[in-house]
Amino acid sequence: MIYIKDLHSGLPIFKALSSEIRIEIINLLTKHPSLNLNELANKLNLSNGAVTMHIKKLEESGLIDISTAVGKHGIQKICYLNEDCLTVSLVNKEVENFYEYEIKVGHYCDYYAEPTCGLATKDSIVGEFDDPRYFADPKHVQAGIVWLNKGFLEYRIPNYLKKNQKFKELQFIFELSSEAPCYNNDWPSDIYFYLNNIELGYWTSPGDFGGKKGQCAPEWWPPHLNQYGLLKLLRINDSGTYIDGCRISDVKIADIQLTQKSDIKFKLAVTDKGTVGGLTLYGKNFGNYKQDIIARILYEELN
Repeated sequence: MIYIKDLHSGLPIFKALSSEIRIEIINLLTKHPSLNLNELANKLNLSNGAVTMHIKKLEESGLIDISTAVGKHGIQKICYLNEDCLTVSLVNKEVENFYEYEIKVGHYCDYYAEPTCGLATKDSIVGEFDDPRYFADPKHVQAGIVWLNKGFLEYRIPNYLKKNQKFKELQFIFELSSEAPCYNNDWPSDIYFYLNNIELGYWTSPGDFGGKKGQCAPEWWPPHLNQYGLLKLLRINDSGTYIDGCRISDVKIADIQLTQKSDIKFKLAVTDKGTVGGLTLYGKNFGNYKQDIIARILYEELN
């Protein structure tokens, strides 16, 4: 998922999508795992030069990726769709009914972890691989990546609402994947979400992704390990619970019964009742997105 926090930051993507030809290129790449320039030119009935111009704009916007490969007629450029979802926030941060915090992936308040598991800061591994004891190391609050095969990570979210205010929606934005030994791009995992121990639903991560360096990964991070996840947006409001706009349960914000005195605890878990493929959370110094967990609270004033 590509997440656009505000309209101005999304201008490169909006410009890239302003062409019918570029939209058709994206449509073709949703139907094919990859296409080279010749294949795209033939399908669009355009010259290679014309396609190259459009491909360049799509690559600059981050919507597609390009790699090179040796073919029968020399070096070929291979095009891939970079993300399968685009989300745009229209919330104005200047309004009074909105606040958000960025919480480090290592700043959990509770956990349970079974190997394979571990955590690392931007500088080094914390402790040793596959030893859950290091999840209690004081350095865990600085971790930029955390992974476990089975268990959970729970985070405490600040609650600053006043008596005359009411929760309207909670949003969580995070980069997430499965957890396989080393990495495995085809490694499904059912990852469940909880708010104050109320199950919100789950999302199935398709894999634990590697094979190319994560855009934010530190230089020392080994290439044989997982490199990046998928950016996900979880929303709980008056209509239900959603991941990237797709409904995952009927749990509504009213079901959580939040008040200005409530703790807000957000949990991600892999349990025996789903496909156990682990979970990995990426912070701003790992993965493809320069962010930690973003927790956003939308509220309304009461008369």
